[in-house]
Amino acid sequence: MTDTQTAGAAPPAPDAAPGPRPRAGRVLRYLGGRLLTAAVSLAAVMVTSFFLFRILPGDPVAAMTEGREVSVEQMEALRREFGLDQPLWQQFLDYCARMLRFDLGVSYEFHRPVAELVAERIGPTVLLAGTGTLIAAVLGLVLGTRAAWRRGSAGDRVGSAVALLLWSVPSFWLGLLLIVVLASGTGWLPGLFPTSGMVSPGTAGALDTAVDVAHHMVLPVATMVAVVYAQYLMIMRSSVLDEMGADYLTTARAKGLRDDLVLRRHAVPNALLPTVTLIFLNLGRVFGGVILIETVFAWPGLGSLFYSGLKVPDLPLVQALFVIFASAVIIMNLLADLVYPLLDPRVRT
Repeated sequence: MTDTQTAGAAPPAPDAAPGPRPRAGRVLRYLGGRLLTAAVSLAAVMVTSFFLFRILPGDPVAAMTEGREVSVEQMEALRREFGLDQPLWQQFLDYCARMLRFDLGVSYEFHRPVAELVAERIGPTVLLAGTGTLIAAVLGLVLGTRAAWRRGSAGDRVGSAVALLLWSVPSFWLGLLLIVVLASGTGWLPGLFPTSGMVSPGTAGALDTAVDVAHHMVLPVATMVAVVYAQYLMIMRSSVLDEMGADYLTTARAKGLRDDLVLRRHAVPNALLPTVTLIFLNLGRVFGGVILIETVFAWPGLGSLFYSGLKVPDLPLVQALFVIFASAVIIMNLLADLVYPLLDPRVRT
C-alpha cells in the first residue's frame, strides 16, 4: 500500500461509546441477586417456623382442655380437627401448601382465622412501633451528630454514657420500672399514666379517643425510645467522627463556610449512610421487638397476641406471627439494599 493510499484512507472508527446496557445489566443483576436472597431467606423462615414450635413442650389440646372434663374420644376428635393426628411430614406439606396460598390457618385458642386476628392487631403495633422508631431515630441522629461535632465535651461524655446505659437495660425491666414510678405511683408521686391497655373504658368521641390513646402510649413509647435511640446515637456519632477528618470538610472550611453549614450540608449527608441501613433493619425488627413491651403494658398488638399464643401453644397463630415478624426484617433488609445504592454512588460501580 502506497503512502498516498495510506494518507487517503479513512481513519479507523472510534470505539462506540458505552451505552446504558452495561449499567442496566449491573442493576438487574444486583436487583435479581437481592430478590433471590430475600426469597431464599423467606423459604428458610417458613421451614424454621414449622419445626421450631413443634419442639416446644406442651400439648395444644391438653392445654386448651385443662380443667375441663373431656373424654379421650373428645381429645382425639380435637386432634383430628387440628390435623395433629397426621404424620409430621404430612403436617409440613399441608402447612407449606397453606402458606403458598397465603392461608394462615385457624387459631386453636380463638377459633378464628389467623388472618383476621392479625388484621385486628396490626394497627396498634404499627402505631406503637412506628411512633417509637420515628422518635428514637430523630433523637439519636440529632444527639449523635452534636456529640461527634463537640467530641470530648461534657455533653458528649454524658450523652454517650446515658445512651450506653439505656442500651444495656432490658426493655421489660425498664417498662416495669416506669409503671411502678409513673403509673402505679410511689410515695408522694401519684400515678400519672395508665398501667395497661390502649383506650380507657367508656371513652367516646374521636378527639377524646385520640387523646386517651396518646396518654396510654407515653410509657410504652418512652420504653422503646430509651432502649433504641442509643443505637442511632452511637452509630451516627461514629460516622460523623469518621467524616470529620475528610479533605472535603477542610476545603469547605477554607471557603469560609460556618461550622453549622459544614456539618449540615457536608458531614451529615455522608455520615447518614450507615444509619439509614440501621433504620431500615430496625423497622423490620421492631415488630418482633415489641413483644415484651406490649406484654408488659398489655398493649393489644401483635406482640401480646404472640405471647398469648405461645402459652398454649397455638401453632397456627405463633407460626404465622413468626413468619410475619421475620418477613418484616427480610423486606426491610431488601429495601435497605435497594436504597443504599441511591444514596452512595460507589455501591453502583
